[in-house]
Amino acid sequence: MDAYELITRNVEEAVTEEEVRELAEDPEGKRVYVGYEPSGVLHIGHMLAANKLIDLQEAGMEVVVLLADVHAYLNDKGTFEEIEQTAEKMRKQFLAYGLDEEKTEFVYGSEFQLDDDYALDLHKLELDTTLNRAQRAMAEIQGGETAKVSHVVYPLMQALDIEYLDLDLAVGGMDQRKVHMLMREELPEVGYDSRPVLHTPIIADLGTGEGKMSSSSGVTISMEDSTEDIEEKVNSAFCPPTRDPEDDLENPVLEIFQYHVFPRFETVVVERPEEYGGNLEYDDYESLADDLESGELHPADAKGALASYLDELVAPGREKLREIEG
Repeated sequence: MDAYELITRNVEEAVTEEEVRELAEDPEGKRVYVGYEPSGVLHIGHMLAANKLIDLQEAGMEVVVLLADVHAYLNDKGTFEEIEQTAEKMRKQFLAYGLDEEKTEFVYGSEFQLDDDYALDLHKLELDTTLNRAQRAMAEIQGGETAKVSHVVYPLMQALDIEYLDLDLAVGGMDQRKVHMLMREELPEVGYDSRPVLHTPIIADLGTGEGKMSSSSGVTISMEDSTEDIEEKVNSAFCPPTRDPEDDLENPVLEIFQYHVFPRFETVVVERPEEYGGNLEYDDYESLADDLESGELHPADAKGALASYLDELVAPGREKLREIEG
């Protein structure tokens, strides 16, 4: 796999493809980031981005994880003291999940977002951005709540972070797309270069295959989950043996195999009794998906394998949480 294929593996969108190709020609030492509000335990959404960051580290890039404490404060996620305690837990969990500590820099937003130069640049962006534009950028992140002033400042800060962290590339889920488009439009207006962006997919709701998996609105998988929790959640997941092209439902079991399991394991073994044909072994996601579609692989067997591999990925972070909490 060449550098461009590795950088864009399992990416929903590259903005722009030409800029990312140029970056892939010499990725060594280039800086890429993802930013997260420290608002809870690492869950499957964080882990999807972490898998992408691991790919980028393998390609030779330096990873910056922004622990966005000021953003979390603006989004009413607690006091700074509470937020920073959560941020330290998240830092340890990211490393336990598989990020290379030697190639990963963790930065608190408050380390630079409260400085005078940053504040003045933020005011320049505020002058150049309409209220409607900022609200549209924040809509996917904020949800249906009435916007506060802090909510419309939030995406402008995300745009500015990319300059102040001296980045070559940004990574985020598709729910960050409007923020990144604002960044690409507005940074040049205040004298800075826009940056290319990779957008990762959003995993469908585990129980229904609709919408997105979310800890706030349904079942999700996190590093707090025990082996039994993971087995229970995966076994109850929506996993039709075939996909109806007439509906908009996704198969979250297959999505988790594609975006979480196969990027981290060279081979996936689905264990089955000999009376049902014995074990199945897969070297790539497409083969597993084809077998599920054809009926060679039963959804129950696929779920059993998925729970096992997910548990292996989650276990180091779960142990780290136990150490932290004593």
